[in-house]
Amino acid sequence: EPHGSVHLWQVQSDHYEQFFLPEMQNQGYTAVYKTKTASVYTGSLYTIDGCATFFRSDRFSLVKKYEVEFNKAALSLSDALSPANQTATLSRLLKDNVALIVVLDFIKGAEEEGGARQLVCVANTHILANPELKDVKLWQVHTLLKGLEKIAVSANIPMLVTGDFNSVPGSAPHSLLAHGRVEASHPELATDPLGILRPPTKLSHQLPLMSAYNSMATPGLATKLGQEVVESGVCQVDSDHHEPLFTHVGADFTGTLDYIFYTANSLTPTKLLELPDLSQVQINGHRMPNTQWPSDHLAIMAEFMFKPQEAS
Repeated sequence: EPHGSVHLWQVQSDHYEQFFLPEMQNQGYTAVYKTKTASVYTGSLYTIDGCATFFRSDRFSLVKKYEVEFNKAALSLSDALSPANQTATLSRLLKDNVALIVVLDFIKGAEEEGGARQLVCVANTHILANPELKDVKLWQVHTLLKGLEKIAVSANIPMLVTGDFNSVPGSAPHSLLAHGRVEASHPELATDPLGILRPPTKLSHQLPLMSAYNSMATPGLATKLGQEVVESGVCQVDSDHHEPLFTHVGADFTGTLDYIFYTANSLTPTKLLELPDLSQVQINGHRMPNTQWPSDHLAIMAEFMFKPQEAS
């Protein structure tokens, strides 16, 4: 059965137009796409990529779309600064990353008719990759979460926050997502030449987010997910953060960068895509991408059910 929504990041614009859009439309999906704010030179031509969200046309209808350009947030931040500080701030923060947020209306089947309207908000992002700019990664994630908070206040709807966050489990961006705050003693806060992360107490949000794969280690949820899935999957998550051991395999780095977060007060995970062992993704000594794993990132996937809405 086709899944309710599919989220892709780093989707090259011509690949989207020529392949993903027509193929997914043929499978009954509606597409929403947001490109980054600048193209990159790939050695032979300039290309631009972005975030794509596809949703089942027979299960959801689009209510609203928000396009988040972190460059605009950087320009807004710099407006209050002196010209000298503006230059330094924009030089560090203008990195062309984006996020795509859609609010969807769940189309109920005949057996589900009645009751209140059911909306869901889905965010999809690709955060800066540069490992030296830890402050910029955290600032981008914080900016996205504050925008999602505004939507939550206005609509109080279930949320999914997905993407390539280019941040490992336990990093400051992951801590902000998973725990709602970053401790003042976190070592990554030492990288803050612009002072945009001070005071650390502002690095917080009120969204009740939980990682989908972390739910395998959560009492009660694990039982609902099914013992076989839990037993096969637990061995592929780390013991400290209960995230996948890896979602990316590259020449210089193997680890987890991609996540699916959900609002635990309104959604419950019911299925998770089983995670492969590292030996399974290396074919004849060739790391990802290879003939069986066509990307250097794994696909991660979760299915959710809405929690019953409390009567107001």
